[in-house]
Amino acid sequence: MIPSIVVAASGGGTNFQALIDAAAREELSVRFSGLIAGSENAGAIKRAEKNGIPIFILPRQNDAAAEAQRMLDILEACKPDLIVLAGWLRKIPASVLKRYPDQIINIHPSLLPKFGGKGFYGLKVHEAVLEAGETESGCTVHMVNEAYDEGHVLGQRRIPVLPDDSPQSLASRVLEQEHQLYPACIRQLLQERVSKPNAIL
Repeated sequence: MIPSIVVAASGGGTNFQALIDAAAREELSVRFSGLIAGSENAGAIKRAEKNGIPIFILPRQNDAAAEAQRMLDILEACKPDLIVLAGWLRKIPASVLKRYPDQIINIHPSLLPKFGGKGFYGLKVHEAVLEAGETESGCTVHMVNEAYDEGHVLGQRRIPVLPDDSPQSLASRVLEQEHQLYPACIRQLLQERVSKPNAIL
């Protein structure tokens, strides 16, 4: 059976598109059982619509328990083997982590453990890299746990920081690496789990 994945995205969804494209090229054998969008304005929605992927909107709620339950309800309907965060800017609720242990992964635009944690997202990461005078940066795919960006690392890609880099130019070059790394890590993870009879996909 082809593994089922749910993608959660808050923004434009370029990593989501990279996964769709990898599947279309048959480099990634998955079926997309749903997109969880952080709002009705998320650009990822158009990508899901174009590819016939079911869309579920999960807006922020004042009631954290209700928001967590809504996410659980969506996931229960989709029955994913893997939950893939692609620019999802909210912490995954503890109840979801408990229900789907070792089944949620994320991609982060730095070489973790550097420049990770609460508040490090988007251009803020690349600004911090440049301000620190780093000579290299990159991206990291990791398992999701209770702490921001502290789960087990599944893979990394590295690039040099150029003397004339701006946060925007560095972000663009890191993003190119993200689009290659994420499908590769997902493929490897699913292959490893299929080879283990008692593994949870």
